[in-house]
Amino acid sequence: MIKFELMTNYSSDTEGKILEAAKKVFIEKGLEGTRMQEIANEAKINKALLHYYYRTKEKLFNAVFQFAITRFIPHIEGIFNSDKNFFEILEAIIEQYITLISKNPFIPIFVLHEINRHPDRLADIIKSAGIQPKILIEKIEKEVEKGTIRPVSALNLIVNIISLCVFPFAARPLIQRLLFDNDKHAYTTFIQSRKTEVTSFIINAIKI
Repeated sequence: MIKFELMTNYSSDTEGKILEAAKKVFIEKGLEGTRMQEIANEAKINKALLHYYYRTKEKLFNAVFQFAITRFIPHIEGIFNSDKNFFEILEAIIEQYITLISKNPFIPIFVLHEINRHPDRLADIIKSAGIQPKILIEKIEKEVEKGTIRPVSALNLIVNIISLCVFPFAARPLIQRLLFDNDKHAYTTFIQSRKTEVTSFIINAIKI
């Protein structure tokens, strides 16, 4: 298994500048369209120093992706450890998930890019960040046993939630042009409304 260091804090000011610069450029141009020199310019460092920290663009992208994911973990842990009921937990998870991707729109692009080329590497990055689907699976199964929700497949429910949250971001270029006449503000407003729309759709589908 590939090992990844969790970057809950930057190891140096320089590395922090690099990751912030890389995130900005990746959001603008995507993985394929970004050059290391552009990241160095944005971070206001020379290319040699950039390569000292990250030898390749792919390794830097992995680092930015993992850093974004690790910032998501504490919120999820807090939600599961709270005294919220199951429906409130679902609502909070969906809200946090959409917020995470809104702030880091390169995440769906990265996942789609890696999902067929390097699925094992992608799974390792996500696991090393601390995401444990088994916790949610067990929670869903317990709620089914208690009769809180109708009998559903925990795996299908999780995939449905992820799909409803992620697709509008993954398909943004098409959705923004087809449905919103390329109006960025209208698209952003739509994304914010997804927090309540997805929650309502999922809860109505499973509530007894």
